[in-house]
Amino acid sequence: MRILAPRLREEVFALLPKGVEVRFLDEPWPEGVDLFLPPFGEEDLVRRVLGEVEVRVVQTLSAGVDWILPLLPPGVILCDGSGIHDAPVAEWVVLALLALLKDLPGFLAAQQEARWAPRRLPDLEGKAVLLLGYGAIGRAVAERLRAFGAEILPVARHPRPGVYTREDLPHLLPRADAVVLLLPLTPETRGLVDRAFLRAMREGALLVNAGRGALVDTQALLEALQAGRIRAALDVTDPEPLPEDHPLWRAPGLLLTPHVAGLSEGFPRRAARFLAEQVGRYLRGEPLLNVVREGY
Repeated sequence: MRILAPRLREEVFALLPKGVEVRFLDEPWPEGVDLFLPPFGEEDLVRRVLGEVEVRVVQTLSAGVDWILPLLPPGVILCDGSGIHDAPVAEWVVLALLALLKDLPGFLAAQQEARWAPRRLPDLEGKAVLLLGYGAIGRAVAERLRAFGAEILPVARHPRPGVYTREDLPHLLPRADAVVLLLPLTPETRGLVDRAFLRAMREGALLVNAGRGALVDTQALLEALQAGRIRAALDVTDPEPLPEDHPLWRAPGLLLTPHVAGLSEGFPRRAARFLAEQVGRYLRGEPLLNVVREGY
């Protein structure tokens, strides 16, 4: 079996079965490979590889695949990296919710001004948190938030016991103290959080986006923030990277991080376990993990 991959830390490939050959993108490319690990966001390079190398399976190490779907030739299997980033993204969501609820940005500003400004703070305990997207990351978020005593309102594409669907949003949004976006970017989710969505949210509610920037209508969000209707934490934006002169940088009530929720020191370890399992399945002729259908 042959894999074509970018140069990642050796740890990522350390658990592969014996006999698996790993070729790197900065070396001469073979004519064909069983598995291609595309470098995230490098669309031009990925397009060249898929045009010049016969690839059987494309395996992203990102959970989202919206960026690579338009590049995929017919007949090539695409698998995503769902499961690799669950823990760090879930931790970022908890961080964002606590930082907003406890007004960490306000206290940091007061510290810079040497201003002692105590006040009563809200609790995460008892808050209703709507999780829009309830896959592996959504379940990891729910597990952590339940430990804080939060009420979880999970929303997924397909109904199942204890899980709502998007048809339930009109009565869930006014009830939720916080809305967490964990959806993939697809034609049906692009711009989902528009003016009507934001107007339906409870006054003073929190919006947390750890999915994709284009899930949110940026102008509508800016208007809601400037009006003081909601507060928000974004790890992803539209556009991205955010230009220096973009008004989101200065929007009131906004906590902004540069798409780092999934960037963690534990990535090589988790990626190695996932890749070893996926390669083992391929060699044994078993069904692959995380095969992308219907866009995710």
